[in-house]
Amino acid sequence: MRIPKMSSRTYTDAINALNSLQSNFASIEAMKKLGPNVNRNELSINEVREYTSRLGYAPRDFNKLNIIHVTGTKGKGSTCAFTESILKQYQPDSISKIGLYTSPHLKSVRERIRINGQPIDKELFTKYFFEVWDKLSSTKSDPQQWPSLQPSDVVKPMYFKYLTILSFHVFLREGIDTAIYEVGVGGTFDSTNIIEKPTVTAISALGIDHTFMLGNTIESITDNKTGIFKNGVPAFVSEQKEYPKTHQIIETRAKELGVSSLEFVHPNDLPDVELGLSGEFQKENAALAVRIADTHLKSIGVESGLSLNGSKVESLPEKFVKGLKEVDWPGRCQVITNNPSGITWFVDGAHTIESIIASSTWFKEEQLKSMPKKRVLLFNQQGRDNYAELLTTLYHTVSSNDPKVSFDEVIFTPNITWSSGQYNPELLAKNTSEDAVKKLEIQHKFSDLWETLDGGKAKRSVFPDIETAVEYLKKEDQELNVFVCGSLHLVGGFLVVLDNERE
Repeated sequence: MRIPKMSSRTYTDAINALNSLQSNFASIEAMKKLGPNVNRNELSINEVREYTSRLGYAPRDFNKLNIIHVTGTKGKGSTCAFTESILKQYQPDSISKIGLYTSPHLKSVRERIRINGQPIDKELFTKYFFEVWDKLSSTKSDPQQWPSLQPSDVVKPMYFKYLTILSFHVFLREGIDTAIYEVGVGGTFDSTNIIEKPTVTAISALGIDHTFMLGNTIESITDNKTGIFKNGVPAFVSEQKEYPKTHQIIETRAKELGVSSLEFVHPNDLPDVELGLSGEFQKENAALAVRIADTHLKSIGVESGLSLNGSKVESLPEKFVKGLKEVDWPGRCQVITNNPSGITWFVDGAHTIESIIASSTWFKEEQLKSMPKKRVLLFNQQGRDNYAELLTTLYHTVSSNDPKVSFDEVIFTPNITWSSGQYNPELLAKNTSEDAVKKLEIQHKFSDLWETLDGGKAKRSVFPDIETAVEYLKKEDQELNVFVCGSLHLVGGFLVVLDNERE
């Protein structure tokens, strides 16, 4: 694609260039058909090492960021958000600048690279984006150092790798002295796992997800997730209530990789305290974040004042209490009421079996606490092979055991943002079949499946985009409780449409 000269480059140019790095649907399908002898994962992480080398960085350079490294299947993003919010209370006396790298984003790609709790601004994003772009455009791979790579074919890293590399560049240039990194997929071969000496590593709740990359058993997934453990570095793991047999695997891997200590964290280890994120399950993430933050502070020479009795927290410092209460993490068990339509939106980007159960349980509990209203489900899941299982799980969790909390209407839509058929530029997705999206194939399958699940009781609708669905709901002449769920991409598009309504 054509990139303007330096003097005329804009933020829009950066977004267009970034979108050109997305894997398209055809290439993903081709990758899936590669034989078992092709080690895609090893090749992928070696690419990250090679690209950062071309930028002039060695992995040891990232140690100065004092990185906290977090993985898991459910709750790793919330855990990072809790950790960031706690550590913000120690600024500026003990910590100068905090960086947070997460994925995916909701409304803007800049959300993935945060400094002191705020997405990097457009000017800085554009500046650093093109510094990386130009450096990689003017250099080539060293075939002697990276014989498995083909420099003539590999010009730029793909979307997630590019943003990971960009985050390292941004954080080093901006003088970040505490960085929190959320793993994208897995652990061992994730793009973030080129770091050598984090201050602490952590694993939130585990589950079955990304089986194409990680294998389809909890054992293989656990083995991969524990790949972020590092020699001489403490590790904390949420107690795995759903998969207790993984504890032995985690302990074995911790010994193999030489962690300095390993502790399993139970939500009851945390005293009763107000959390800024809704949902009973968030106590698991908060308890994990407390131990992460305390360990990190000690590693940089700061005594937090946290009091422990074994693994149980006896008393929380006031800064921890404040951080847990003030955490802000949109799109996760979020309730939105201050909108002109008068609708109460219950929003969660759950997209795995475990997270669907957690968010659906939260929604059900919220309904049982409130006056009865018409309940509507707005759902989509476009990218996972088990999409039917996700919707079925949601139905059974909310409705099967308590008819009082059934849905009166269900709406299915693709992740297309606007009624014009266009995506918001920062929410463009190329990794699904365009033809299937246009024909609304999955959405009609969802509708048919729901009819089977509830016996045709709920009204069912399929709309071609998120904006049309929201406009339809705004025209209702009664109060609504709407559960928006199924993917962070859907939630992100929904929040963009809702912001447009508020303006």
